[in-house]
This record gives sequence, structure tokens and C-alpha cells, in this order.
Amino acid sequence: MTNFVGFETLVKREMVRTFSIINQVIWPPVIQTLLYVFVFGLALGSRIHNVQGVSYAQFLIPGLIMLQVIDQTYSESSSSVFQGRFMNSIQELLIAPLSAAEIVFGYVVAGAVRALFIALLITLLGIVFVHTAPINWGLYVLTILLVAVLFSALGVIFGLMAEKFDHIAVLTTFFITPLVFVGGVFTSTQFLPPLVQKISLVNPMFHMIDAFRYSYTGTGDEPLGVALAIVTVLAAAALAVALSLTAAGYKLRT
Repeated sequence: MTNFVGFETLVKREMVRTFSIINQVIWPPVIQTLLYVFVFGLALGSRIHNVQGVSYAQFLIPGLIMLQVIDQTYSESSSSVFQGRFMNSIQELLIAPLSAAEIVFGYVVAGAVRALFIALLITLLGIVFVHTAPINWGLYVLTILLVAVLFSALGVIFGLMAEKFDHIAVLTTFFITPLVFVGGVFTSTQFLPPLVQKISLVNPMFHMIDAFRYSYTGTGDEPLGVALAIVTVLAAAALAVALSLTAAGYKLRT
């Protein structure tokens, strides 16, 4: 039997944690996005008049949203799990009548809510400053949820595996940030040499950003179905690993 009360309590706890450190979690990505919009969207955008049939600023906004969703979802879920292990507060979850699935989905659902909240704030900035908004809200929400599931699950995985805070930053520093920045946030792969375009296809961030950009522009650098399928498979794989590690009590039980 599913423990809905325990599951809901875990989600609420994570959301309370988020808003108790709002100056670390919510405002930094918003302010960072504003800076990107002014530096790249308005300054550089005056020199680039058209990308995929829209202005450069309109092209930029969905990439910036996905950039922040990926970064914040992973960092918050991984730090929450690791802090729980470090401070032994995670033992409360282990002795509570919660299954591994309920624990993992508690972190994942909280991550999805957090991602949607941050995305909507940045979307509002795009409407105000760039006068652009999604044309397909269903795809907008679907893509954010898939990406949030993927990186929340990765956060749980690395939160369990990490021996110190530096280990959590390894994925962000050496994989997430570089791959996001070359994954189509600031420019279309159509502007790249043919060989580099092919290399971009093995970058998972490219597929996430491209799928999400469809919700704004209706176009992308690859078929929407392909991008969504890849993101879905990655999310399912990460979720399966997180569930497996949690069920096995990996670094949770001594």
C-alpha cells in the first residue's frame, strides 16, 4: 500500500527547504538569466537578426530556461540527499514506513515542482523583456517534467554516491555545464560545421534544449519525436538506477 501521507510530507519538506533558501535557489537563476538576456539577447541579438525563423532574443529564451532547469534541479536534489546522509537526518526516512519508490519519487516530484516554478519565473521575464511566450504549453510542461525527472534522479544517484560535497560538483563542472553551453543554448547547430553538427547529436543536452525550443518556435534542429524519445529514455534509465540504489540501501545503511 502506498504511503501517500509520507510521500506528501517528503515533497512538502523539500519545498519548504527550497523556499527557506530562496536567495540561493530561486533568485540566482532569475538574475543570471536577466544578465544573459541583456548581454546576449539584446546586445548580440542586434547583430543576429534571424535564427530558425525568429529573432535571436526569442531563440535564446528557451535555451536559458532549460539551462536553469537542468542546473537547479540537479544541484538541489543532490545536495538535499547528500546533506541528509551527512547529517544523518535521512535515517528518519529509512525508519519511516516509506518504500524506496516513495522516497525517490518524493525527491523527483519536488524537483519537478521546483523546475516548473523557476521556468515560469524566467518565462515571465521573457514575456516582459523579449515579448516572447510558448506557443505550445503542453510541450513546454512535458519537456520540463521529463528533464526534471532525469536530473532529479541523477541528483539522487550522485547524492548517494558522493563522499563529500566536492563529488556532487563533479557532474556539474565537467559534464552538465560544458554540455549545456555547447548544446544549443546560445546558437543553432545549423551555424556549426557539418562534422560538429554530427558530434552534437551525441550530446544529451542538445536533445533536451531542442525539444523544449519547439514549444517556443515550433521548429528545431532535429525531429521533435526523436528529441523527446531520447530524453524519455534517459529519464527512465536515471530513475531506474536511482530506485535500484535506494532499494539496495546504497550508502544509506551501515
